[in-house]
Amino acid sequence: MTMWIWAGGCILFLLAMGYIADRVAIRRSIEFSPEDGIKNATDAEQIYVENYLNETKNNNNNIPL
Repeated sequence: MTMWIWAGGCILFLLAMGYIADRVAIRRSIEFSPEDGIKNATDAEQIYVENYLNETKNNNNNIPL
């Protein structure tokens, strides 16, 4: 029983932290855009991320048994 209370408390804590972070971002007019994150990366980092995403797309569900 205590494990469920502890797990529920952790989930509620994470939800509360997300809510607080969202409220702070709204008050400070901060916008989070995933596209902006890659624009600030170096060329090597962009190539690495694009390569990783392409390989993930190509190898999805191709798990050798």
